[in-house]
Amino acid sequence: MQKDVEKFTFRGIFKMVVKKGGKVIEEYEDHNLIVNGARNQAARLFAGNTADRSIARIAFGTSGITPAVSDTAITNAYTKAVSGFEFPDMGQVQTNWELGVNENNGMAIMEFGLLSADGTLLCRKVRQNPIYKESDISIEGHWTWIF
Repeated sequence: MQKDVEKFTFRGIFKMVVKKGGKVIEEYEDHNLIVNGARNQAARLFAGNTADRSIARIAFGTSGITPAVSDTAITNAYTKAVSGFEFPDMGQVQTNWELGVNENNGMAIMEFGLLSADGTLLCRKVRQNPIYKESDISIEGHWTWIF
């Protein structure tokens, strides 16, 4: 006889579309790493300590180092507010974001992260090949958290 086992894990799916001159040049989807900062923020949220715990910003950075659960920052981060949220299924929240043609030009983007309102790194995704951000490049995407 098998007993029911409760599991409460975080998983994430990172999706993005890169456009050059308005035309799609890359579509990408992969799992991402939820870091320890997210677990700490969630524990405090469940206890009612909501001040500055919610997802607030997307960060773009330059490090290609493999993500680790102990990561706390995005290297040379350019950050901006996320553009909104959706709830695609039970136990899921989708964080939408975009980087326009007039933002963060000149960076070789290797990593992405979501930050809470207090600046805590919640998750991190690293690319093998950089996106060379120029004035005709835009990126949009979303991060889906699955609980």
